[in-house]
Amino acid sequence: MTPPFNSIYAHGFVRAAVCIPAVRVADPRHNAGRTVALARRASDLKAAIALFPELGLSAYSNEDLFHQDALLDATVSALHDVVEASRELTPILVVGAPLRLEGKLFNCALAIYRGRILAIVPKRYLPNYREFYEKRQFRSGRDAMARDVRVLDQQVPFGNDLVYDVVNVPNLMIAIEICEDVWAPIPPSTYAAFAGATVLLNLSASNVTIGKADYRRSLCASQSGRCVAAYLYAAAGHGESTTDLAWDGHAMIFENYELLAESTRFSSDEELIVADIDLERLAQERMRMTSFNDCASEHREAARAIRHIAMELDLPDGAIPLTRKVERFPYVPSDPAARDERCFEAYHIQVQGLATRLAATGIKKVLIGVSGGLDSTHALIVATKTMERLGLPRTSVLAYTMPGFATSETTRANALALMQALGVTSAEIDIKPSCLQMLKDIGHPFAKGEPVYDVTFENVQAGERTSHLFRLANHHGGLVVGTGDLSEIALGWCTYGVGDQMSHYNVNASVAKTLIQHLIRWVIATQQFDEDTSAILRSIVEARISPELVPGGEERGMQHTEEVIGPFELQDFNLYYISRYGHRPSKVAFLAHHAWGEKYRLPTIKKWLEVFLYRFFELSQYKRSSMPNAPKVGSGGSLSPRSDWRAPSDAKADAWLRELAERVPDA
Repeated sequence: MTPPFNSIYAHGFVRAAVCIPAVRVADPRHNAGRTVALARRASDLKAAIALFPELGLSAYSNEDLFHQDALLDATVSALHDVVEASRELTPILVVGAPLRLEGKLFNCALAIYRGRILAIVPKRYLPNYREFYEKRQFRSGRDAMARDVRVLDQQVPFGNDLVYDVVNVPNLMIAIEICEDVWAPIPPSTYAAFAGATVLLNLSASNVTIGKADYRRSLCASQSGRCVAAYLYAAAGHGESTTDLAWDGHAMIFENYELLAESTRFSSDEELIVADIDLERLAQERMRMTSFNDCASEHREAARAIRHIAMELDLPDGAIPLTRKVERFPYVPSDPAARDERCFEAYHIQVQGLATRLAATGIKKVLIGVSGGLDSTHALIVATKTMERLGLPRTSVLAYTMPGFATSETTRANALALMQALGVTSAEIDIKPSCLQMLKDIGHPFAKGEPVYDVTFENVQAGERTSHLFRLANHHGGLVVGTGDLSEIALGWCTYGVGDQMSHYNVNASVAKTLIQHLIRWVIATQQFDEDTSAILRSIVEARISPELVPGGEERGMQHTEEVIGPFELQDFNLYYISRYGHRPSKVAFLAHHAWGEKYRLPTIKKWLEVFLYRFFELSQYKRSSMPNAPKVGSGGSLSPRSDWRAPSDAKADAWLRELAERVPDA
């Protein structure tokens, strides 16, 4: 049955749990009971995978008790209890147990689902140094002779070469390794990832020492990032023997290096963490990453040797909301420290780009149109900082405000005040006379006094501004700095060729509108300029966004960009997930509803996403195909044909629009 729109399982996510039970050493019956209790909790949470620690059914710290028949028999009995309990549970359970097979004792991980043992993976790398003596009790998985073993009257695949293919959940392929395996130079999970595994599980015991938790985090994060996979880690916790060691119950879930969930360490209570893993994101990243696939190709023989176990998963039904945090502003970190770092880097990237271009050309002046809006304000700050870096006076920035037919007194005043406050060379050019002449020359009704405010009327003004700037650049021997931002370029909200789409060098082309707002706020907060300048910047950042090309009036009111192309906060969200990850529209709508549902209802999200899809895929690519040079600022933050985005100008948006219409409900 196909999951409904409001279920994570309809959008390429899978919910995973990591469970840390309180164990008793050498008491498998008790440990099985605690394992089943946590498995039931994971099942109630609609998880598809539940991971438990290494040797959790017997406890890890049994030392030579592992060679006692009574303990090994009790462990098999406990395993039977877990297998039987799994018949009524949602997740695949992955538990640890010592098993005597082929006359040897192996430290094993068992994948169990609906009363069946899917496979058994023996630990490959046994630590036998410092506090570890595992070779005293166990044999390595390398020493296994059989590829299948019989356990609890089931014939079960056995070995370090196993991947579980969940055939009815696209991109869900699971591989298992045990503790020390990930500490090895080439963990077994690396080869499993080359063979397609996207979710890597590590059953660990891992006693704790000072500083070890940080190393575990870096180890798991790195393996997750290198393998472009999710990595789940479960370490032994409360109840393990403290005769010579201590345990912190460390559980973690990573996705492509990003930490999604982590347990409370040293808890006296049992721990269960869950996270929703984005399988489609992992698949997209792997598909794009040539280095990952080249490396897999070099190790193709090891990858081809992996055995694939096909299985189907009974997906939880009904509405299953997303639990992971989805940032409303993907271009703007919510964490203040991270946001501060992002703003610092963005400014320096832009300043370095413009400074390098000026140094390469030998040009010592820049020209910029200042409207009193967000984009030109930010670009003016960048230009000013660039001159400071180059040791040139701020007067080398030639800034012009060019009021047209709809310029408001507020933005005009802000533009003039800002230019004066920054100490740049400033001037005002009234473009209305030249616009009227052009409108008259082409026979436009407005030149005869008729209130016709069509696209021609708008673009004549935009074109006149750019035309003035380029001729002024010729006259003064300067370089025209573009101001149009990433969001407007994505939506085609720029006048092609003779308008704001064109410049000599555009410092803003890789900066989203929502980030520009925060960059200006960052300049204010970090006191980059004096209080008078900051007051002007506050007025600019708080104003509604408008191109100010169409005159207002009592009935018409002021022209507002977001009423035409949608709220930038939504459109930046759409841009990020479509251009950066290639997600289908229904998934973007699902994520947007999760992030923005308190402010925007699903029909509103769908409406503006439809606008985005048409403008981005069908209407505006020809403008992006001839973009001026501009520095790339953020990951996935460039639509230049020389950088992140290459697309045909005559493509159709039908496939995206149909998917949106068919899969996203109207209410």
